[in-house]
Amino acid sequence: MHLTLRQLSTFREIMRSGSISQAARSVGRTQPAVSTMVQTLEDQLGFALFVRTHGKLTPTPEAHFFLEECEEILERVERTERTLQRMSSLQSGKLQVACHPAASSVFLPTLMTRFLKGRDDLDVSLIMRSSDVIEDLIASQQYDVGFSETPAPRASILQTDYDLECVCVLPADDPLAKAEIITPQDLEGRPLAVLFDEHRTAVQTEAAFRTAGCRFNKRLELRTFLPGLQFVAAGVCVMICDMITAYSHLLTAPEHARLSIRRFRPRIMNSVSILTPGYATQSMAAHAFITDLAGAVDQMQADISDALTRR
Repeated sequence: MHLTLRQLSTFREIMRSGSISQAARSVGRTQPAVSTMVQTLEDQLGFALFVRTHGKLTPTPEAHFFLEECEEILERVERTERTLQRMSSLQSGKLQVACHPAASSVFLPTLMTRFLKGRDDLDVSLIMRSSDVIEDLIASQQYDVGFSETPAPRASILQTDYDLECVCVLPADDPLAKAEIITPQDLEGRPLAVLFDEHRTAVQTEAAFRTAGCRFNKRLELRTFLPGLQFVAAGVCVMICDMITAYSHLLTAPEHARLSIRRFRPRIMNSVSILTPGYATQSMAAHAFITDLAGAVDQMQADISDALTRR
């Protein structure tokens, strides 16, 4: 027995309308074609579905039972079609994203908020983890997208890298805020907020001061740059921080309370990457989110560049 969805839906329409001619109009087929389909269906089932008296169809008890089965099958198919349609328009499905601390408080939630508009049935898992943990989550295919500091290349991860230069953040009324570029000579002996010794930005920053023959005054050691913004605002220190933290400040701070952001030379680089599993096919939702994330990184660089020209 090989029943088709067309047979089931046509039979359901006959039962609903009580007429082969009306059912034929509803399904867009000719009356003879529908009559033939009913006969074929009865032959396949091995029992009559209708009693024909004086040109009128009367459903048999078996037809009512069969209708219940058809309704259940067709409802499941129609529900599946609706789900697939929502998935194709990125309105449903699941997206799992892992993000490193610098982007987790403002940058990625801001992007995610825009991405989720109009996608009410799209379920998202968003976690903050250190960059090395994110690397393993992506390599093991536990998450769809990772946004982290750039890892060493490995076959189990596909990555798009962005080299982002760090910027100097100062109180708005600091005399150095009028300068276009800040150097180690400008900051000699001034208290700094710096990440832990092993972090690449801390290593580069201390090396820049040492090469310039300037005193490196590390007053605060941090795990992330974000709390350093409060210390800078209070005049406790200045900070050479990653671009994402500086951008998060621009997105959230009122204009009258914004800190000054200036270029620092020599360049201190902190690259970030969009990571995806190397041995898995991207879902449509993941692909769309990655496109938006790449656009957001480009927009951030443009906005920071604009901020660096304002004094």
